[in-house]
Amino acid sequence: MGELVGKTALVTGGTSGIGRAAAAALAREGAQVLISGRSEERGAEAVEAITADGGEAEFIRADLTSPKDVRALAARASEVDILVNNAGVFPGGPTHELPESAFDETFAVNVKAPFYLTAAIAPRMAARASGTIINVTTMVAEFGMAGLSAYGASKAATALLTKAWAAEYGPHGVRVNAVSPGPTLTPGTKAMGDGFAAIVSTIPLGRAARPEEIAEVILFLASDRASYLNGAVVPVDGGRVAV
Repeated sequence: MGELVGKTALVTGGTSGIGRAAAAALAREGAQVLISGRSEERGAEAVEAITADGGEAEFIRADLTSPKDVRALAARASEVDILVNNAGVFPGGPTHELPESAFDETFAVNVKAPFYLTAAIAPRMAARASGTIINVTTMVAEFGMAGLSAYGASKAATALLTKAWAAEYGPHGVRVNAVSPGPTLTPGTKAMGDGFAAIVSTIPLGRAARPEEIAEVILFLASDRASYLNGAVVPVDGGRVAV
């Protein structure tokens, strides 16, 4: 093992859910991991768990709705080898009831922050002719789902950015791919209650994913095992987009 020894990684939203599982998986394979998030407490817990498992991690507090925080995070992580744009918000409800503030936050975190982090970090990867960027989208970027219009639209934008960046930076040795998770058991989805159960009921495998299952695909995309994969959006959704 240890296929990422000597590599550094930034995982946004790395203090819980898929991001935390991804950070742990990357660290387990030897990467030095920078974890960003808004909660100092959860950041400390994530770092402690990784170091207790023999890995190396550091927490950087960043509110991705703040352009100032995004710029500071990009500067701190400018030389990373792996960028995982994982942080996301997913407000639900009918389109006509969604507050403008919720719409703005969704696109700030899910689209604008990854765009500017990539804009700052990808050119440095390209200068070294090496690096990989992994975006986390969602299955509802692939089809319409009532109550998730802003979230789905924001992640559809991220899926398109994945392809655009693959075309832009691929010729310079930088691979850009995405994972598209289905319903996953995280603190955020737990709060959805019956709505989450209804989404899970549409999954051919008949269950929700564990964050570690999504993290394994992120780890694969970050590794040399995926050395010829570029511009792909990999569905990890229990077969939902197949039906």
